[in-house]
Amino acid sequence: MMDGWMYGYGFGPIHWLWFIVMIAVVIYPVGRILSRIGFSPLWSIVIFIPLVNLIALWIFAFTDWPDGRAE
Repeated sequence: MMDGWMYGYGFGPIHWLWFIVMIAVVIYPVGRILSRIGFSPLWSIVIFIPLVNLIALWIFAFTDWPDGRAE
């Protein structure tokens, strides 16, 4: 007999805590990178939306990044 963990109703608080930690590990550095290139850090939420994340990646890849030198 199956425990039910594979069917989605067996996740406990440790699983959810681990899920939240992993989201924070991904969102925080992406938000920092985006703020350094002039975008809002809230754009980091886009990385969890399929297909939209690929479009955003291409937009960020071809955006002019600041070179870090003071003018």
